[in-house]
Amino acid sequence: MCLAIPMQITRLDGDTARAASRGIERDIDLMLVQDQALVVGDFVIVHVGYALQRLDPEDALATWRLLDEMDDATPAETDDGALGHA
Repeated sequence: MCLAIPMQITRLDGDTARAASRGIERDIDLMLVQDQALVVGDFVIVHVGYALQRLDPEDALATWRLLDEMDDATPAETDDGALGHA
């Protein structure tokens, strides 16, 4: 399964950017969004280090809510290796 994560651009540097999401920062490639005028503060959806498209802040938040719901519904592994719910 592939998963893309909403991230907010914190710094632009040519064809790359620094982006953050939930306290994690990553360098991302902007090659696939060259046609979109991005600025610091914009949200993008990122998959394997590539920004795929710009997102409205509301869409980024809605995506995180869905990911949180999926995480809450997924059994977690306990310290003893058994599956349980976190």
